Amino acid sequence: MNNEIQDSVLKTGTLTIGIVCKDGVVIGADRKVSLGGGGGVSYIARSAKKVIELNERIVLTMAGTVSDALKTISILKAELRLKELRTKRKVSVNEAASLASNMLFQNIRTPSMIPSIAHFMAAGYDETGLHIFDISPDGYLKEVQDYAATGSGMVQADPILDSEYSKGMSIEDGIKLAVKCIRASMARDPGVGEGIDLYVIRKGKVEQVVDKKFVYEEKDSK
Repeated sequence: MNNEIQDSVLKTGTLTIGIVCKDGVVIGADRKVSLGGGGGVSYIARSAKKVIELNERIVLTMAGTVSDALKTISILKAELRLKELRTKRKVSVNEAASLASNMLFQNIRTPSMIPSIAHFMAAGYDETGLHIFDISPDGYLKEVQDYAATGSGMVQADPILDSEYSKGMSIEDGIKLAVKCIRASMARDPGVGEGIDLYVIRKGKVEQVVDKKFVYEEKDSK
């Protein structure tokens, strides 16, 4: 990619996170996106929501190149709605995740000057229960059994999740753990920041529980 094109592409450093709890799932992300920046240096940062509601049952986190992610999500929402109208039933979380997986598989293999790179996590509920799916940029699809983190911030988040996650933890503890991971990434990764969006999904309910803009502040060392 030449420098002129590279400097005009919106990208995310990003931390997206999903945690399976006893009575629900917690899913969320930071808000920072960046414009330009050759060699990994970001010149302009802005705030954008990276957790998108696909419908009343399913939410999707996004990471990667913003334009690719948003275009894919726009088409995905339309296709899911058409499927519901044709079949006269609600789509399952697995169906939504599988369609996103197929779209990413095709997108990244389509010849282009700017490769399409997007990474999603889909979380929601359906008749079979509560689910989180990790959908990699190459189209690989995996259901999350415990927890998952994606984006550059996973370097800081994974050690915290590995040491502090426990099966059957409460939703309240899951929220605290997700916030701790994102704040840790904000402190160390310049591509993560601007705030937090967190959702809790229970059977029959999708609810945003954290909608907060803040900048990490060093604690007083005294």
